[in-house]
Parts: sequence; structure tokens; C-alpha cells
Amino acid sequence: MNIKNLLPKFTAILLSIIALSSCEEDLSPINSEIIGEQNFNSDLYVTDNLVAFSRKLFPVQTNNLPSYQLGIYNNEIYGRSTVNLLSQVTMELPNPEFGDSTELEKVYLYIPFFSTSTVSDEVTTYELDSVYGDAPINITLYESNYFLRDFDPNSNFEEPQKYYSNQGPLFENFLGPVIGTVEEFTPSADEIIAVEDDPATEEDEEERLPPGLRVELPIEFFKEKILDKEGEPELLNNNNFKNYFRGIYFKVTSSSNEGNLFLFNAAAARITLEYTFKTMGADPDAERNDASFELSLKGINVNTFDNELNPDIASQLLTPDVENGEENLYLRGGDGIISVIDLFGDVDNKKILNGVLVDGQNGVPDELDSLRVENWLINEANLIFYVDQSKIPGGATEPERLVIFNITEGTLLADYDFDPTVGEAPVNAVVDHLGRLERGSDENGDFYKIRITTHLSNVIRRDSLNVPLGIMVTQNVLVTDFQDLENTQSPGIDKVPAATILSPQGTVLFGNNTANSEKRLKLQIYYTKPN
Repeated sequence: MNIKNLLPKFTAILLSIIALSSCEEDLSPINSEIIGEQNFNSDLYVTDNLVAFSRKLFPVQTNNLPSYQLGIYNNEIYGRSTVNLLSQVTMELPNPEFGDSTELEKVYLYIPFFSTSTVSDEVTTYELDSVYGDAPINITLYESNYFLRDFDPNSNFEEPQKYYSNQGPLFENFLGPVIGTVEEFTPSADEIIAVEDDPATEEDEEERLPPGLRVELPIEFFKEKILDKEGEPELLNNNNFKNYFRGIYFKVTSSSNEGNLFLFNAAAARITLEYTFKTMGADPDAERNDASFELSLKGINVNTFDNELNPDIASQLLTPDVENGEENLYLRGGDGIISVIDLFGDVDNKKILNGVLVDGQNGVPDELDSLRVENWLINEANLIFYVDQSKIPGGATEPERLVIFNITEGTLLADYDFDPTVGEAPVNAVVDHLGRLERGSDENGDFYKIRITTHLSNVIRRDSLNVPLGIMVTQNVLVTDFQDLENTQSPGIDKVPAATILSPQGTVLFGNNTANSEKRLKLQIYYTKPN
């Protein structure tokens, strides 16, 4: 046996023993405590040495979303939000041939709601999803003269064009004539039964559609805009068509402070032109043929927001205490409100990094330094957010899910990818990482538990950057895309999860600086000490 080959191995073992022995020293960090519970045969370390505060988001990108919204939502905490929509219209079949002696009979707009269905005794019953509020709203449809571009000219047409939540006034400067109106509209879970005359049989035909917004539009506008342009360059292809008929602007109003708001899949929305025609050379007395032509809303769609934010909350969001944290954390979807969490607080002592004197986010908090020396095995780490029920109405209006993300990188945390429940339906998916709202016996929200085990382990054991974390409400935890902000805001927020924009709901949580020590924002760490 070669002694020289064994020496490096003995040396490595000896160094490991020395290193482990040096970690036996007890830890007593500031504002922290060791609690004598055990989980997974571990000890529990709890710290409230966090800094958390809230900010009103800058305008957010609202095109290229997985779904869109329309309506008015009055949040008892935050105030009223009106969401309008600019939608680009495209032809399902370019360069259409409508036939001879064409007559446009009916035009319908249909926007289906998200819903689930059950069938019993051949009767279909629907349950609506992502519909909020039940007070009537008015919807006015305008022809838009604003051209929605696919690519940004400021990037030499190499980057996709981005549109933002604050561009409503710009779009409304380019409104054309009113196409149609929908008055006193309230979403219904009833199946839509469309009855049409069939000239061939002289009997009525029924078409059954899932619940949605279905409204008849004026014939003359679409006759001049579509049918009378048969064979013209405007209908030759969709590029020509999108420049010719630039879109429809849906503007929502209400006679009261209340309203309703619904989400929908723009790719499933359509405008159907029902018409009749004759075959060239046919007998003048021959029956007319039925046909239809469809326009879709599959092009570019942009939501715009008009928020009437509660003045008291707006004032607090202007000057959050970013050094000590806040008593309450505010969360709201849309172009809404984000809360920022700095784990382990700020840096107590300035440090020299790469020859430069730094502190703040560029340094390392003393508590984190101490935990890294301990070299614990992190079995589980949780952030517990308690709901401040004194400030919210509670019940069904509370958001069921929150999402946490890395603000610096604009990405979800590593824990998301390791969650075994990712394949479940959205309401029950990713619950190991992003726990659902825990409710009390009165059905009011008690707390959210967000598990960040992998993220924290990377920070403590692998020296990953201790970046600021963002917490927001979400409409669907399975949507992993991010949307840009129009401008970057402190502390480096330049994008947010897309599903947060789709949620109109909001809540209020206890922060790290509340006097209520039982409800204060805390970080739990279940750990195992090395032997």
C-alpha cells in the first residue's frame, strides 16, 4: 500500500473533524430564540429579525398575459379598480369569399367566462370561476384607431412591444365610433341558449354555449367594415386587416361604486357574423344559403387600470420604513401592491468586500454570518404571515394564495421546482411551498405558511446571495411567467409574476414591526446540528 496516497485522505478526514468540532459553539443571535420543539428530529430556531414593508407598484406590463380581465372591482380595503381592455381583432380566415347577393343577418360578440360544468339527467350546470362581484356594469365598445405593434421600434424591431397598465388615457385619445353597448350587465352561471331561425327548415335551431358575455352588435357597422370589403387589400391577410381594423376598446362604467369583474381567455372570445348568400347562376327563386364568418380576439390584448386607492393606505405606501419595517404589510393584485422582505434584517457592521467598504443589501447581516458558521442542515424553513382581521372584511373576499419570489432575479424560488403538488389543480397546487390560506372556524383567514427550505439552505449553506424577497397575491400559482414594470423601483423591482396582475383581491398582514408579538412576521428554521 502506498503511504503517500493515504496521506491526503487522512488529512482531509482530520480537517473535517476539526471543522465540525468548531461548530459546537452555542448560538445566541440578536432578536432570536431557540424553541424546544422538535420536527423531523430537529431543533427549532425562530427569528423575527426581519425587515418587511410595502410599495405601490409602478405600472406593469399587461399584454402577453395568460388571460385578461374586464370590469369593476370594489375592494373594501383598497378602493375601486376599473379594468378596461384594448383588443386587437383578427380574421379566422383571411381573404374571405362571401358569395353573391350577400346579406348580413346577425352579429354577435361572445366572451366565455372561466367555468366548470357537471351534467345530470342531460342537464348541464355550470359553476363560475374568476368572477368577482355581482353589481351591474355598463360596457361600451369603441372602434380603436390605435395601432398595436408586435415589435418595438426602439429596439430596431427586434424586441416584442410592451404595453402597460397606465396607458388607458393614451388609448382613449384614439377612440373611433361606438360599435355597441351592454347595459346593466351582471355575470350569470346560466347556460346561454342561442335561438336562430333556419330558413331551410323554417324551424328554430338552438346553440348551447357555456356562460359568458354574449351581445348582439349592429349589423351596418360590420357590413361596411367586413362584407363590403370582400376582395379588397384590407381583407387579403391579417397584417393588412390589423392595420385597417385596429381593434376594439372595451370601456367599463357603473352607476354606483360597486360592480363586477371577470377573467377570460381571449383566445376563446369571438365575433360571429351570420349572413346568407346565393350561388352565382342559381335560380333567382332558389333558397338562400346560410354561412358565418368569425373574427377573434387572439391578437394583442392590453388591460388598463384606473385605481382609486384608499388615501390613507396610499400615504403609507409613499414613505415605508425600509430600515425598521412596518406594522402592517399590504398586498393587492392588478397593477397593485407588493410587500418586500429582507431576511435577517439589515447589516449591523460594515464589511470589506473585494476591497470596498459596503453595508446594506451588499453586506451580510450579522445573524446570517452566525448561522453560516453553525453550518446547520436545514430540514425546513417557513415564513408565517398572519392576517390582520381588524383591517379586512374577511371571508370569501380574502385571497386564497400568495406567491413569493426573488426580486433581484425576477424568478420564483428554488422551492417551487421541488414541490410535489405542482401537478394538482391550481387551488391545491404547490401547497408545500406556497401554503393555502389557513382559516379559522369562522372561515376568516388566520395565516399563510410559505416554505422556503431550499432557498434558505442555499443562502446559509451555499453562500447564495441573501436577496430581497417579494410577496404578492396570485390568481394562479401554476402560472410561472413574469411581467415587466415600466420602470425599476427600489429595491430593484423590475418584474412581477404574471398571475399577480390577474388577481383583483387584496389582504393586510401583520409585519415585522407590529406590537402584537404573537402575530409578528417570523422565520422558523428546523435544523439538525452536525455531529
